[in-house]
Amino acid sequence: MGFDQYHEPADELPEGTRTFARLCASLTEEAEAIGWYEQRLAVESDREARSVMRDAQGEEFKHFCMDLEFLLRRTPLWREIAEGILFQEGSIVEHGEEAEEEAVEGAAARGAPVAGSTSLGIGGLRGAAS
Repeated sequence: MGFDQYHEPADELPEGTRTFARLCASLTEEAEAIGWYEQRLAVESDREARSVMRDAQGEEFKHFCMDLEFLLRRTPLWREIAEGILFQEGSIVEHGEEAEEEAVEGAAARGAPVAGSTSLGIGGLRGAAS
């Protein structure tokens, strides 16, 4: 198969998961292109060539952001964590830790399963009336 974006058999994955994987792959490709243009711009001495490359890199920024927004709209936990980190003053790491903790705790409190958690997302059974 020509695609290695799946870690499980593609025919066993729901369409939404395959779409999610495609957009994750696209996000990665856009980030790589942004990095390649940054390297080219760092060594290019021709002003007109730099202008063309800068414009092309801007397109990659746009595509990256569009891919990211699509994924965030489809993944509420990811979006909640991102909102706690992006466009905030101060320590990126501290905001990241706080955002993750708050989002995961909130998801667990709502009974949502959380990736990496041993919880099934059904809440506690202690104190339940029999």
